[in-house]
Amino acid sequence: MGIVSFFKEAGEKLFGSKDTEAAAAAAAQAPSQADLQERARAANDAAAQAIEKYIAAQSLSADGLAVEFDGASSAVTVSGQAADQATKEKILLCCGNVQGVASVSDLMTVAQPADESQYHTVVRGDTLSAIAKKFYGNANLYPKIFEANKPMLTHPDKIYPGQLLRIPPN
Repeated sequence: MGIVSFFKEAGEKLFGSKDTEAAAAAAAQAPSQADLQERARAANDAAAQAIEKYIAAQSLSADGLAVEFDGASSAVTVSGQAADQATKEKILLCCGNVQGVASVSDLMTVAQPADESQYHTVVRGDTLSAIAKKFYGNANLYPKIFEANKPMLTHPDKIYPGQLLRIPPN
């Protein structure tokens, strides 16, 4: 359990700037504090649902999975019980590698505990081979990192700066 930090400006675009602009415009017209709070609650709920749909689209699941989003702090809180450590870590990455999310509060448990992975934030010029060389001492082990980040990664060459990757134990 803990908090994992992410780059807010990097990641999947599940909720766009048009939604943010529309919410800001509606808020500017809102006459009461209660109306503003209700609009914020609705926007946060919509963002949480978008993240849950993204997790499901990656064929990941957990018993009692619950995702909450707080737009004011750009934070996601995720809870539930994953079948294994890898699934838990992939769910956390799905929550955090979303544009507009700066941190993920991990309240998840695991049915079958295992060693936790390390994480690496991709920087410009990174390749999976270079990351494998850094963590494992062997660039040819890049498929291990690629497999550990599937289905979020669809090709070993398609990583982007700001993306957080799991680096499983060797």
